[in-house]
Amino acid sequence: MSVVKSPLSEADLKLVGETLQGALVDLVDTALVAKQVHWNIVGPRFRSVHLQLDEVVSTARKHSDTVAERASAIGVTPDGRAATVAATSAFVPVPNGWIKDGDAVQLMIDGLGSVITRMRERIEATADPDPVTQDILIQVAADFEKHAWMFQAENV
Repeated sequence: MSVVKSPLSEADLKLVGETLQGALVDLVDTALVAKQVHWNIVGPRFRSVHLQLDEVVSTARKHSDTVAERASAIGVTPDGRAATVAATSAFVPVPNGWIKDGDAVQLMIDGLGSVITRMRERIEATADPDPVTQDILIQVAADFEKHAWMFQAENV
C-alpha cells in the first residue's frame, strides 16, 4: 500500500529510497555509537571528548529526522528499528567497557570516515534522480566532515 504519491519515477524512487534508508541507518547508529562512547570514555581528555561526542549525537539525531521525513515525503517508509540498524550499519564496532580517550577519538575518526564515504557515494547517486535528497545528504556530509576534522585535530 502506498499512501504518499511520489513525484519520482519508479526507478528513481527505488534508488533514492534505498539511499535514504542507508543514510538513516548510518545516522541512527552514529548517534547510538557516539552516546555509548560518551558514557564509557575515561582519561585526561574526558571532558572535552565527552562534550564533543554529545555534539555528534545531536547532529546525527537532527539529520536522521530530516532524512526519515524526506523518505516519507517521497512515499518511502523509513526503517530506524534497532534490528535494521544493527544489521546494516557501516559504523565501526564499539568495544565493551571503558574506552580510553585516545581510543575513543580514533574510533570516532574511523567511524565518521566510513559514514562520510558512504554519504559522498549517496550524494553522487542522487544528483540526477533527486537533487532535493542530494541537498540533504550534502548537509549531512558537511556536518559530519566538520566533526571528523575536530576529532582529527584532537588526535595530534
